[in-house]
Amino acid sequence: MDYSNSSSNLSRRKFIGISATTLASIAIVPRHVLGGTGHTAPSDQITLGYIGTGKQGRGALFRKFIEIPEVRIVAASDVDAEKLADFQRMTSDYYAQQKGNSSYQGVEGYPDPRGLLASDDVDAVIIATPDHWHAMASIMACEAGKDVYCEKPLSLTVKEGRAMVKATRKHNRVFQTGSMQRSWDDFHRAAELVINGYIGDIKKVIVSVGGPPDACDQPAEARPDALNWNLWQGPAPQRAYSSFFAPPITWDGWPRWRYCKHYGGGGMTDWGAHMFDIAQWALGMDDSGPVEVIPPDGKDYPVLTYRYDSGVPMVREDFGKGNAIRFEGSEGAIEVSRQFLNVPEKLINQKIGENEIRLYKSTDHYRDWLNAIRQRTRPICDVEVGHRTATVCTIGNIAYELNRPLRWNPKKEKFKGDREANNMLGYEPRNFWNGNAS
Repeated sequence: MDYSNSSSNLSRRKFIGISATTLASIAIVPRHVLGGTGHTAPSDQITLGYIGTGKQGRGALFRKFIEIPEVRIVAASDVDAEKLADFQRMTSDYYAQQKGNSSYQGVEGYPDPRGLLASDDVDAVIIATPDHWHAMASIMACEAGKDVYCEKPLSLTVKEGRAMVKATRKHNRVFQTGSMQRSWDDFHRAAELVINGYIGDIKKVIVSVGGPPDACDQPAEARPDALNWNLWQGPAPQRAYSSFFAPPITWDGWPRWRYCKHYGGGGMTDWGAHMFDIAQWALGMDDSGPVEVIPPDGKDYPVLTYRYDSGVPMVREDFGKGNAIRFEGSEGAIEVSRQFLNVPEKLINQKIGENEIRLYKSTDHYRDWLNAIRQRTRPICDVEVGHRTATVCTIGNIAYELNRPLRWNPKKEKFKGDREANNMLGYEPRNFWNGNAS
């Protein structure tokens, strides 16, 4: 496939900007074309394409981006024709209302993501596919010169994640992982207090999230005509269709593929990609990770236990407060979740000094990515950060499956002296591009 590159997009944008200026000198042009107070010129907009228009793509990620004037959603791709058509309708209806044009049609639909990625009209992509598609879609997007916002967890395997980092760097792309808690005040506050030693030496980190994935053996069902099941499976092993994995558009719950091996990593990578992410951040481990992971043994280790080179243990354990994190220090404890931030009373009004560690501050995860695109900088949850967090989750799942302690080298990204465990860091993808829809 001969993909377009970033330079051709920049040339197109420059041309549009010059053309608008030239026209302005000889004709009256509406403000919504040229920009101005309350309006954004088309040449200043970042055009987005969505790969994956399921519950997340048509839900939170649709709402967050479509209301930002500096972006324009121009394309979408999905292997389910009904979900794709609904996304196109939603987007066109929104822009039609804005423009006062009931017949507005401006969103191209692609049943195959390669068509969207080949489009010169798309500057950046939102990847909201099931986890097993994240790596392939992201790497192809980078090769096509598109910047990337990819839902968490970043990848299904450690080797996939490293390949995504390499593609991002090689093609000079701006990549944001959808671990949006980094852009929330309470999580930022907790991480800064911990990393600056305000609760003393960290004695233990407790992360409360769900467990590893299941086999999810499901009986075969008749495949809906609207779904290209071969493309949905993509690089994963082939199996018979079940609505358990790819529910129809009428299903209003969260799809259950995320709890099934080959498609997701269970609660460990679902909520774990959020909570382990904050733990890594607060421990200063964004470019590293633990050196040991020990599954429950019914004796010395009642729960999954990680150990960092500093000696700090991090455990996966339910401490009765839902999906949350507890940092236990020699001088107190901090608990944080999406519902609360509990800090020692003496720290309630504590300010972080100018000469202390000041963590990257973002108040809007989505605009942070857009700002990074314009400035060609790294956003708050860059691809390397997302990869390191996903790695923590994934090596925990490997320890659960093998049921034995594993020593991890975060620099080499390999287990020490364990060939079987290292073989689980990646898998041979299925050759699916020429398959039929069944």
